Amino acid sequence: MLFDFLFRNQSEKEKTVEDILMKQSPDRRLLPHVPGKHRSGKSRRAISDEEVKKYPYLKFFNGEDANVRYDVRYPVKISIGNSLISYSGYASDISISGMRLHTSAEVAEVIAQHKKVTLSFEIQPGTLPEGLEMKVKTNGHSVWPPEEVLLQKLADVRCGKLSPDTEFAFGMQFEKNLLEYSNDHHARYELMTASFLLFGICLCVLLMRTESVVYFKFNKYLYLYSIIASTFLLTKYAFAIFYKADGADENYTPGVSVIVPCFNEETWIRQTILNAMDQWYPQEKLEVIVVDDCSTDRSAEVIRETIQDIIEQEGEEVASRIRYILQPVNKGKRDALALGAIHAKHELLVFVDSDSFLNPYAIINLVQPFKDEKMGGVAGRTDVANTYTNSLTKMQSVRYYIAFRVMKAAEGIFDTVSCLSGPLSCYRKDLVLKYSDEWLNQKFLGQRATFGDDRAMTNLILRHHRTGYQDTSICYTIVPNDYDVFLKQQMRWKRSWLRESLVAACFMWRKEPFAALSFYMGLLVPIIAPFIVCYNLIYVPLTYRVFPTTFLLGMISMAVLMSACQALLRRSTTWLYGIWFCIYYEMVLLWQMPIAWFTFWKSTWGTRMTPADVEAQERKKKKEKAQESGATAEQDTQPDDKAE
Repeated sequence: MLFDFLFRNQSEKEKTVEDILMKQSPDRRLLPHVPGKHRSGKSRRAISDEEVKKYPYLKFFNGEDANVRYDVRYPVKISIGNSLISYSGYASDISISGMRLHTSAEVAEVIAQHKKVTLSFEIQPGTLPEGLEMKVKTNGHSVWPPEEVLLQKLADVRCGKLSPDTEFAFGMQFEKNLLEYSNDHHARYELMTASFLLFGICLCVLLMRTESVVYFKFNKYLYLYSIIASTFLLTKYAFAIFYKADGADENYTPGVSVIVPCFNEETWIRQTILNAMDQWYPQEKLEVIVVDDCSTDRSAEVIRETIQDIIEQEGEEVASRIRYILQPVNKGKRDALALGAIHAKHELLVFVDSDSFLNPYAIINLVQPFKDEKMGGVAGRTDVANTYTNSLTKMQSVRYYIAFRVMKAAEGIFDTVSCLSGPLSCYRKDLVLKYSDEWLNQKFLGQRATFGDDRAMTNLILRHHRTGYQDTSICYTIVPNDYDVFLKQQMRWKRSWLRESLVAACFMWRKEPFAALSFYMGLLVPIIAPFIVCYNLIYVPLTYRVFPTTFLLGMISMAVLMSACQALLRRSTTWLYGIWFCIYYEMVLLWQMPIAWFTFWKSTWGTRMTPADVEAQERKKKKEKAQESGATAEQDTQPDDKAE
């Protein structure tokens, strides 16, 4: 339910939410994409790269990336041609091109006899990449096991050597791969609907802004804001249309050091390390450095176990490319990243959060903009890994996609990306080392900055260099599935956004005029927004007895614009949650901004117990204890009621 957070009781609030993640079928190798002396790092079963290019909204790098196998449990209906008789089975392993089908001996007899059958099943949201959730009815034929093996097994069942309940497994190849099927059966109509909706909303917004110009003389400040806000958002969407990522040149592979700072991330750090290592990239030019910032959970133990598994399964040569550094005391994320930079041996540094997982082709794509010598840093695209956990994660999934594919892409047109995000970003090592001291010792209005490290480093780079965006370099990150944690994260982000935006405002005027103008509009709009909402939804109705129809229509239009863009570019069933995010933003998140103005100096993260959080918690306990002591002392001085 969209509004489930409004009806949570305390017991539900305390219940741990289990994240829903796509499960890739295990490979016999721990790092299957790593190229080596006797292997290419590519699968021979991959579909053609040309076929994948027909479906750019799914953002697969190549045919192998598209043909990843996922571990599922789908019920499957099996029939022969147009026959009304159907049989039951289930799929345990599925890819774009086929599935592993499990059946009874009776159904196995039918498949052995006809070879080609009709398969009907439903791809559940969250089990395959977004954009592929749908009902499927397609032909398939058995490619495994060999016919003689199948017939022998059936004979053994008939003669009693095997139980009648023996399960049969088939490798079924689809007549049309799921990309083709999606495009033929529903993608075209969705494309037309989303395009029409997008055009209609943009036209509606433009007409409303024309009205703002007409009524400008009646309230110039209000209508000026309205024009600025709409112009800012519409130009972002317009510029994003012209964005194009740099192509992956396999001959351009500079040395890369991936740095993973870790603090209390025992749940996800193993997968983060394995994905960082499992890159289709020249291995002599890639290293991974994990810096544990004195975690208080099992993170350090999990890191050591993961490295040992790499040694045992991939060999000492592969394992020599990963280094582990343990901080003796907790110093914070910036210090961990800076320490990793000092130990890095390559010219490019990739920063990856400890709960983010790289696509096997993330690095080869991420480094391409550095062909430009003036490029100082590049951000990759971050998708949500646990999208389908609940309504909150679905909402964030839409927000993340629009933030990267629209907002960052629009900034990427001018090489002025204002935030190289923590989950995946790449920098020139010489620049990181050059600005390291300033970054580590950053203060704002006398207060030490302990978070917002990504925006802070971006500002240091962007002041004199270019910053880019690569939409084809993808990582997946775990987002909060609990509203309390989410709100604390958003407050931290708003504080760092406010601080670093004011810093950037001092030099952005020197950038390309369109980029500079867009930046200053983007700075102005969120800061003034709370006043505008109060004016339109409270002051105007109470003072003038006028219902704010136009204002609400404008808000809804912008919300639908986000959702329509999600539906058009990604074709995901989560598109509706774009509308919900905008409503939730106006209801809740918007009002964090005034609080951020007056609490920018706070250094607590709120989402994990950093030293600053521990210190704040201890201060709170001391204060509560002092209040209790004071109350007890006051009670002791009161006369006894019974004595009176």
